[in-house]
Amino acid sequence: MSKRDDLIQTYAADLREKCGIEPDMDLLTKVTIGCGPSIYNADASTVAASDDAELERVKANFLMKKLGLPDGPQLMEAINSVIETYGRSNRNKYRAVVYYMLVVHFGKSSVYG
Repeated sequence: MSKRDDLIQTYAADLREKCGIEPDMDLLTKVTIGCGPSIYNADASTVAASDDAELERVKANFLMKKLGLPDGPQLMEAINSVIETYGRSNRNKYRAVVYYMLVVHFGKSSVYG
């Protein structure tokens, strides 16, 4: 298996074990590929949930730019909901997992069609 395939399996395990979600493997693979080379960088591959600037970047760069969602309080509410589902105390929140849950939350899987 490739390094990316190994990471996708890690993300799927996180979704199952930490979030109680059975992932759509096809969508998870597409979201992971969409993250680009950041998944191979230890710092960039995770989301710092306690860093407000980081959460603003997720909102601006992913939700608004990538998914094309209009700005509004619902975006930060969705991010916080995803972080709660993942578990605030969970130290490593993988970017691909957070993005996957946001895509599902907003029903925007068509972006990865």
